[in-house]
Amino acid sequence: MRGVAARLDKPKLGRPVDPELGTRRREEILDAAARLFARHGYSETDTQLLADQLQVGKGTIYRYFRSKRELFLAAVDRVMRKLREQIDAGMVGSDDALERIERAVHAYLRFFADNPDFVELLIQERAQFRDRKKPTYFEHRDRNVERWRDMYRELIAQGRVRDMPVERITNVFSQALYGTIFINYFTGEHKPHEQQARDILDVVFHGILTEKEARRSRPGRTNHA
Repeated sequence: MRGVAARLDKPKLGRPVDPELGTRRREEILDAAARLFARHGYSETDTQLLADQLQVGKGTIYRYFRSKRELFLAAVDRVMRKLREQIDAGMVGSDDALERIERAVHAYLRFFADNPDFVELLIQERAQFRDRKKPTYFEHRDRNVERWRDMYRELIAQGRVRDMPVERITNVFSQALYGTIFINYFTGEHKPHEQQARDILDVVFHGILTEKEARRSRPGRTNHA
């Protein structure tokens, strides 16, 4: 018995378990899957092709994702997580709300300019999974929108932004940015994302009317000859 106890107490030799290996492998799978789905389309992408590219067995893919559907949706979710990370990183170093909004707009457009394949994934999700009540993009938007509304409430309280419903502001900004990435993708727009960000910010922040005309006009008013 003494010998058995000694063997049980003896530390096992070998390479220590890497607690982050699973996370890294999952990210590698999702990164490669996103590129394949964007290139071949959801229907034409075979998980064996993904396994071959990663030089792993097909069973490895299914240990992390139970089905191709789950893999695809996880890849789209990762796109939105990466977008949030880039926006957050872009705002680091500024305590001014307006400057943070400017940086966020630049980071958003730069993210999709650098990763046009991700726009394709958003398109495929809408086409392939119409049974979903809300696409992943809007799930993330709705989870994060309140922090932006709080920012606009702060700016309104400071007298730096017109007193108007913050929902209206975030909706207009969101629609402008969302529309821009799809127009860029479908038309192959080559205007630098920095210029597009400046254009959107200029129109949203300053409008298109002169100060004189802005005082005279009101939203929704129609002038008849």
